[in-house]
Formats: sequence, structure tokens, C-alpha cells
Amino acid sequence: MTASDARALATRLATLDPDALAALLDARHVAPHTSWTDFFDAADGLLDPAQLHRALAQVSDVEAAALRDALETGTPVDATLRDALAARALTDEDGTPYDAVAAALSSAATVDAAPAITGTDESDAASAERAFDAAASLADILHSATRTPLARIGSGALSAGDRRRLVDAGAAASPDDADILVGIAEEAGLLAGSERSWTVTDAGATWLGSRTVERWLEVAGHLRDRLPSALRSPAGGWRPLAEWPGAYPFDPAWPDRVRRLVAMLVHWAVLAPDGTPPTWAAGLADGTHADADALRTLLPHEVDKVYLQNDLTAIAPGPLEPRLDLRLRTTARRESRAQAATYRFTAETIGAAFAAGETAASLTAFLTELSLTGVPQPLAYEIERAATRHGTLRVGPDRQGYTRLSGQRDLLEAINVDQALRPLGLVADGDDLVTRTSVDTTFWMLADARYPVLAVDADGTPRSPGRHAVAESTTPETSASERYRPLIETLRASLSDDADAAWLERELEQAVRTRATIDITIRMPDGSTRDVTLEAAGLGGGRLRGRDRAADVERTLPLSSIVSVRPV
Repeated sequence: MTASDARALATRLATLDPDALAALLDARHVAPHTSWTDFFDAADGLLDPAQLHRALAQVSDVEAAALRDALETGTPVDATLRDALAARALTDEDGTPYDAVAAALSSAATVDAAPAITGTDESDAASAERAFDAAASLADILHSATRTPLARIGSGALSAGDRRRLVDAGAAASPDDADILVGIAEEAGLLAGSERSWTVTDAGATWLGSRTVERWLEVAGHLRDRLPSALRSPAGGWRPLAEWPGAYPFDPAWPDRVRRLVAMLVHWAVLAPDGTPPTWAAGLADGTHADADALRTLLPHEVDKVYLQNDLTAIAPGPLEPRLDLRLRTTARRESRAQAATYRFTAETIGAAFAAGETAASLTAFLTELSLTGVPQPLAYEIERAATRHGTLRVGPDRQGYTRLSGQRDLLEAINVDQALRPLGLVADGDDLVTRTSVDTTFWMLADARYPVLAVDADGTPRSPGRHAVAESTTPETSASERYRPLIETLRASLSDDADAAWLERELEQAVRTRATIDITIRMPDGSTRDVTLEAAGLGGGRLRGRDRAADVERTLPLSSIVSVRPV
């Protein structure tokens, strides 16, 4: 790093408006609470070799080539890339790379990424079948996550237990597929990840009620739009897949990331296994839209009726419309996911439907409209029986602030010894049980354990609590301007009317700190100048103290007489 570069960058940073400066700091991933006290500190920090090597990880192959060409030819970076590089303090405003950037670029190791794709081609119909299967699998995962959030381990991956659970439930064909589908859902905003779990967002809940084609199109659009900028084409699509492995040549994490991105696009059938999009999805690659009508003609026809059987099962003669499947799953357990899906009613599943807000009348009306064969007597009897049983266990707040469970003694005794409910910390209180756990959490743990529970308010009025596992679609993020506001205020407070004097004092402070030998130009009383070589020793009271190398004497010079400083 040269002093001239640092000074030029410091001057430029000082001229930026707060929003532009915040955007630069954010692009360079500067910690908002860094200890910089002035713009000279900021310039030094941004041109620090370690910081620049981290910044190069975000430089695309096109930008890297432009920087190298500018250094080799001695000409500024082309205007098409100049603003983007200058906005990250990798070049000055004219597009000339800083010397420190040139040094970092020459010493940066290029990552060796494997080819992005190695599969074979497939027909449009086969791709459409994979699209249908992927949408159905993702819906199963969201259904599961609505009941129980998916656990996330420290590395950010899906827990081994939930990977097995999703495979065992038929939601994913393999643990790796489960990982890919959860990644797709997060990219599309259908799952929201926290430190320890993924939960369904309100957008995910809405997505579950939409038709298969709309489901696929929504997710495919999100996957395309969230591709890293180096992969996007000027038209809004993406660059040829052969160029993807080298898109971020200095990012050591890129090989793993590009493999995961390709795996998600192939799994969602945006790409065939050979890396080319199906004909009906080609618009996505070009920056427009997939052909929804062409895809729809290749997918199985969705049905809106089922056959209700005397053995308490429902058979759909084709893929059931998602909105109907969504409601049917609240009252029956799906046993197969083939195009002719089977659902089974039990006392527990019907009780769970009542817990979620259904009544005997609403459930009977729904099944009557859904069925091609009416509601069989055995199922009608089971609904009536479950309705009679529902509410024999009540849960609500009491006057002491606890959650109170009341109901039949045999139910309370069973709950008190149920190992699955031990986390509630239930304690006997007279004929009831109490817990410090919230009413909603207690209610859903009991409902998931298939107890006939009814939630009530403090006055005993029944209510239907919402599922705890639905998160907001988007969590408002603090803007860069807000995050960096304290740091920017500190930097701007350091501005001096005499920038030259401030820079000179900084150079002298650094020389004293390192006991450096420097050449100093001094203005004499008669207006002439004189050069002297000093080993800087101290600075204070407006004076510089050091040993004159030529005369071998200690000198003290007033800062006001020093014109310039140069390293020896």
C-alpha cells in the first residue's frame, strides 16, 4: 500500500454521502463496530492485505480479468465495470486499481472448481415429471415443518434426525434430497431459518394452497432471481453453465456453493441433468418466464373429488388439488403419494382436526362436497364420536399466570405419565395439572400427542390457537445506513478544515510508532526549503523530535514548518 493511495482513498471516502459510504462498507463486509477513528484509518483498513484478500472472494471472473488487464496495460478499467469496482474501493473513481489491490491480486490463489454438470439429457416430459415430484416432495416437507419445525445443526445443515424423519415419511427419496429441498424452500422464502430451526413462513403456507404449476413457477423464479450476480446474464437469465465453476475465482467456498446451486436447479427441474433447461423452462435462462401452458399439458390432471370408503379411507383418482389436499390432511393421514393417493381417517386424526378448529358440521360438509360416494356411515359415526369426545380436556390460563389443564381424571393421569409431554413440566394442583409453559405451546403438544384437547380463554370461552411454527415471510433487515450510522458519524466527526495538515500529522505518527527514518522537507524562515533525514522519535506539543542522521544530533522541528514527509 502506498501513502498516496491511502491518502487518495481517505479523501474520496470523506466526500461520499452517508448512504454511499455505508454501501461501500457493507460491500466490503466491514464490522459496524470496528475501531476506526478517522477516514485515514478507514483507508488503511480497506487497503489492508488481509481485508483485500477477503474482498477478492466477491470479485467475479469478469471483474478479475478487467483488473488484470488494467494493471497490464496501465489503462483504467472499462467503464462498464468501473462503478462496481470503485464502489467497493478496489479502484479509484477513474477505474485505476490501487497498488494494494494489485499486490493482493498477484498473490491471490485461484480456486480449482469442478465442472458444474456431468449428467445426461432427458425429454421435456421426463423433466415435467421431475418437476411434479419435486413440488409434491417440497409440499410434504412444508406440511411436516408446519407441525414440527425442522431442526438445524451448528453448521447450518438439516439435522440427521429430521433427514431420516422426512425420508421415512416419504417426503424425500434420500437424506441428500431432503437437504436440497430444504435449501430450495429457504431460497424461495417458504422456510425461514433461525439459529436452530427452519419454520414455515406465511408465504410458504400460501404456497401450499396453490396449484402445482403455480407452485413450480414461483419457486423456479426465486431460484433464478437469487443466483449470485456473477452467474446472471445482462438480460436477467444466467450465463452458460460451463462458465459457472470459474465465476468467483478467488472464493475458496465457491466450488461447494456452485455444486449446491446446480443441484437445486436440477432437482427442481429448472435444468435437465445435462445442464440444459427443458424447452418449457428455457425462458428462465433467457431472462423471461417459463411456458406455464406447456408445462401444464405435461403434468397429471389434478382432481377435486375423492372416493370415501367404508374402511375409513379416501382415495383420490389423481393428484388432488393442493387446496383440497391441504384441508384433507388436517383430518386424515395420507398413506401414499402416488397419483392415486390414499388418506386414512382415525379417531386421532379427526380429533386433531377438531383441535385445529373444525366442527362436526364443517367437517361433514367438506367431506360431502369432496366425495363422489357420499359420507359412509362408519366415517359419519367416527366424526360424531370424536365430536362428543373433543373438549373433555381443556387447557387455558389461570389467575396465577399458569397454564391449567382440566378434564377427566383418567386423561389427566395418562398425560401426567406421558414421557413425550415431560418437557411441559406438569405439576398436580388439586384435580388439575398446571405448567409454566404457554397455553398455545401446551395445547399443540397435547394435540400432536392425539389428546382431545380444547383451548379456552381465561373466562372459559373456546378458541383455536394458531400453529406456532408459522413465521413471517420476511424479517425486516436493518439497512446498511442504519447499521453503519455510528461508525460513519465517528469518521465524519474527525474531518478537519486542513486535510493536508491532518494527513501530515498521521504520517508522522506512523513514523514515530515504527521508529522509521524519514526524509522531511522544511520551510525556512526566508521561504526557502531544506531537506533533512530524521529517525522519528517523538511527536507532541506541535513538534516532531528525532535524530538527524547526517549530523548525528537530536532535532526538534515545529510541525508548522514541515512541508512534506517521505519514507527513506
